[in-house]
Amino acid sequence: MSKLQSLKGKLFYGVGAVGLDLSYGMFYSFLNKYLTDVLKLKANFLLILTPIARIWDGVNDPMMGTIVDNTHTRMGKYRPWILRGAILNAVVLALLFNNPGIPTVGVWIYVYIAVLYIGWGMTNTLADIPYWSMVPSFTTDPKERSLIATVARTFSGLGQGIITIGAPLAMKYISVTVSQDGSKVWDTRSFSIISLIAAAGLVFFAALSVAKTKETVHTSAKEKFSFKKILNIAKNNDQLRVFMLFAMISNAGFYMISGVGVYYFDVCAGDASLQGMFNTFGAIGSILGLAVIPVGLKFTTRRRIYQFSLALAAFGFFGMLFSDKVLGSMFALYIFNMLAQIGTAAMFVSQTVFLADIVDYGEVKMGFRAESVTFSMKGFLQKMAYTLQTVILYSGIFLTGYDSDLHAGNSAAVKTSFDLMMLVIPAVFMLLSLLIFTLRFKLHGSYMDQITAEVTRRREEREQS
Repeated sequence: MSKLQSLKGKLFYGVGAVGLDLSYGMFYSFLNKYLTDVLKLKANFLLILTPIARIWDGVNDPMMGTIVDNTHTRMGKYRPWILRGAILNAVVLALLFNNPGIPTVGVWIYVYIAVLYIGWGMTNTLADIPYWSMVPSFTTDPKERSLIATVARTFSGLGQGIITIGAPLAMKYISVTVSQDGSKVWDTRSFSIISLIAAAGLVFFAALSVAKTKETVHTSAKEKFSFKKILNIAKNNDQLRVFMLFAMISNAGFYMISGVGVYYFDVCAGDASLQGMFNTFGAIGSILGLAVIPVGLKFTTRRRIYQFSLALAAFGFFGMLFSDKVLGSMFALYIFNMLAQIGTAAMFVSQTVFLADIVDYGEVKMGFRAESVTFSMKGFLQKMAYTLQTVILYSGIFLTGYDSDLHAGNSAAVKTSFDLMMLVIPAVFMLLSLLIFTLRFKLHGSYMDQITAEVTRRREEREQS
């Protein structure tokens, strides 16, 4: 029986996602702009750094997942790591956006950023993997899992909204630097203050969630970390591999919007603060999107809902292209972004539930559960999606000769590259993800019902023994 049956328990669990996404939002949406425009780092360095960081994540994330799986404390096995990870991630986030005085010309600023860039991924893993790994441990009921995941994603969207909406608006007033045309531009001071607020929020919400959430602890034999075990899980759980592929592609489409948006509005639209209103409509869409699954389940299956979510996201992104190039309407752009975010919000909730199903599938197929190792793949695929986004972004910046001092005065080639990254690539990625999911993911219908029944039977046997 789940200990998160009460609404109060679900809400306190979800609160932790607010802090995690405050950190996510700063890193994924604004770090690129800070590194290229404030620190003036070279794009070719960033093209090298992001893949190196992801290679390390490929080792670090599943290692952390195994450590969590084998943790047994008075607080449980998840909550201690959530709190430790949140504190360390907050420290790294603050340092990442606050240069302690290292000259921005020379090798040491590159070393400093490289260490903290990789450090952010490691400390984020400490909190993120155990947080999301808790979902399948609460219940085997698919509807209950969907509700818990929806609550967590609701708070996750709130955290994203606070940063992606609030930061562009606040930075315009916090900044003290003025561009050649007399308008304020984001500077060191604005990034510093916003990052410190996000870091403080991360610790506060994580501590609140840890203090008020009572987890269900599974007892199992301890196993030491080994690459052999990780490879065995990836080798034998074919649905995990399929999930990693289609989820990474769709997540990359989402990250293209959040990562390129700040450049698009600064260079193509001529006003970076417009991103605040753009993200406001996106936040409305994200809230509405959280109702897609609970409402949709009354009429159809989770599989159909997920397909609808990806199709709606693709439609919204293509609509943004139509709004910009045909209608020339910023308001229409906002509306289509709202539609796209309805789709992506439902998409993210579904992906969390799919991972819980994959854990059950793995237990039936391999004979053991690997909750945290499996859920570590969620964080890894998100980072891989972000890497794909940054490689595309930095390649465009490098090849077109983007100049951070010119803003809207950049060349036509620069503007075209940001148009493609913002208005075309995300839609293409969503459609590709939809195709892979439809053709290769089989955990649905009567087959999934059989797996759920078998997992429930095994759990009841363990409880009786």
